[in-house]
Amino acid sequence: MSEKRELTRAELVRLRREKENVKRTQRAAKEATRPLPAITTRAEREPAKPKRRTPRASSTRRRFQIALLPVAPGAEMRSIHIPRPRVGPRLLSFIFVALLGVGLYCAFNLPDFRVVEAQVTGNQVLSAGEINSALNIAGQPIVTVVPADLETRLRLNYPEIVFAKVTVALPNVVSVVVLERRPVVRWEQGGGYTWVAEDGVAFRPRGEDPGLISVVALSAPPTEGNVSPDPLTPAPFISAEMVQALKKLGGHVPPGVPILYDASFGFGWNDPRGWRVYFGTRAADVELKMRVYDSMMASLTQRGIRPAVVNVTYPTAPYYRMSE
Repeated sequence: MSEKRELTRAELVRLRREKENVKRTQRAAKEATRPLPAITTRAEREPAKPKRRTPRASSTRRRFQIALLPVAPGAEMRSIHIPRPRVGPRLLSFIFVALLGVGLYCAFNLPDFRVVEAQVTGNQVLSAGEINSALNIAGQPIVTVVPADLETRLRLNYPEIVFAKVTVALPNVVSVVVLERRPVVRWEQGGGYTWVAEDGVAFRPRGEDPGLISVVALSAPPTEGNVSPDPLTPAPFISAEMVQALKKLGGHVPPGVPILYDASFGFGWNDPRGWRVYFGTRAADVELKMRVYDSMMASLTQRGIRPAVVNVTYPTAPYYRMSE
């Protein structure tokens, strides 16, 4: 007689899975044979409703309502959307280049931006016409005027100008301020004459000035080097010390008598009493030389001596010469 065997746990699990598979297969077969329901659209189920467009709070396009003619009864208004222009770096660059081109064209071609003449102030010796002639900017576009170049041109053309300042303003204004050397000495030499300023710089005379110290040179003065650190300052014609000596001698020279210059003896003049006197070129001891000269001539006159030349260049050792 056989005994009934008890199933193991693994066999029980396998039987349970087989039953589940059989049920799943039967369920799928029923679903496949079920008839499909009728399909209806949403429009068939619900009546059609007019669509409404709600305006958005922020839109990148501007909307305009325009009626298209002819308008039939019951016609719907159509919306035309115009895109808003976008300003980008390329557009900005194009606008900038275009404006720059127009500005340059106007600056170089319009008569309103061309210089007529410079406005000159501070001049006393030079005329405004002479300064404008040296500048030579009439008719030029204002954008081509370089103030530094004009200042250099003025000082190179006119030694009497100590300082020049040129400023430019739109549309066509050029202003020039100059500081001039004032003439002190009228120096005559070799059949011509020139004016000399207090610093010894010579420049072209303009007419006659009776207030200048008149000097007649019997020989040329020594060549003076340019001691100024400014490269545009011309070399002096005579030293500044010689000009100071002339200014001091000018108060003692007899009226109407010119001062003479000799490279060997310096400055002097022909005394109306019949002799020539020399005082050298130093300005420091002119007053001492004049006192020595007056005492010396008083002594010679008392003794009845009439010299031809008197030299007090060295006040400690004056001398005189008789005529040969």
